[in-house]
Amino acid sequence: MRAKFESFLMRAWMRRGWFARCMWPSAALFKILVNLRFALFLMGYKRSTCLPVPVIIVGNIFVGGTGKTPLVIWLAQQLRQSGWQPGVISRGYGAAEQVLEVTPEALAIEVGDEPLLIATKTASPVFVGRDRVAAAQALLARHPQVNVVISDDGLQHYALQRDIEIVLFDQRGVGNGWTLPAGPLRETALRRRDFTVLNAGSNFVPSGVADDAIRMQLQLKAPYSLRAPEKTMPTHLMQGQRILAVAGMGNPERFFTSLRNEGLQFTALALDDHHEFSTHSFDDVEADLILMTEKDAVKCAQIDALKNDARVWVIPVEAQLESDFFARVLAKLMNKKVEREHGSTTA
Repeated sequence: MRAKFESFLMRAWMRRGWFARCMWPSAALFKILVNLRFALFLMGYKRSTCLPVPVIIVGNIFVGGTGKTPLVIWLAQQLRQSGWQPGVISRGYGAAEQVLEVTPEALAIEVGDEPLLIATKTASPVFVGRDRVAAAQALLARHPQVNVVISDDGLQHYALQRDIEIVLFDQRGVGNGWTLPAGPLRETALRRRDFTVLNAGSNFVPSGVADDAIRMQLQLKAPYSLRAPEKTMPTHLMQGQRILAVAGMGNPERFFTSLRNEGLQFTALALDDHHEFSTHSFDDVEADLILMTEKDAVKCAQIDALKNDARVWVIPVEAQLESDFFARVLAKLMNKKVEREHGSTTA
């Protein structure tokens, strides 16, 4: 039922039909409240905290998944290769009220699937908590070597001051261009940012996204067996087999499209974002192969029946961005670092 309702909303939010127009008065009020809240932080009536290290926010204003997690992983890896010591904070879907450190051995049901994947892929300290300021402070206290914090989402969490904002869009662009509940936007498409990244095909620019947006594409890597990760299989050897493709993410169609582009034919199973798998999730599935994202795989790997199912294969992806993007981020980061060393503050 939830998946059907979310599907209805997404279709409605991609055009200015009857539903969007009926919701427009509420959207106008929502936009006023969003602007008022930001103004209260800007004028100092609501408290915001400046950390002793630079903060990079990677987020989206379009509700649902746009590819933030692969971008956060890529950014953390790039920073580490450049000599920085990054740490990552996240709200952590379903996380407890208290701040938690995410280790590769943590339970996804406690810390969230995306933070667990980030911790596994980056070897960087990762902390989750509803209060991102508290999460960041705990991270820095536990790992004093960290000299830059990446926030996975949190554009609207103005209690945490930031030095760089990266806003990510996918092929859906800004939808119908209206804010919630008439459209899919948490804030107006004109909100400030330092960089706009577009996760879409190289020749496609969706409505509402600047032509000069930085291009990001998710490149499929060699599929591997969940039971034996050292075992890989090229996608062309999967052709002709009975395949179930599973995706529990904000935009599952993006995963399915990537598999079709590999020439695979399959039955698609779109699940709720952050879907909770169980021991019997695939008991009734008649398929030779079950393909899933790494985000789903980190959860299934913690369930013995699924981890030992030889049919389950994981499709990893790797973010590919324009060659000069990281250099631009690094230049801005260095400028912010100099400002801090000379006593300047960031807004």
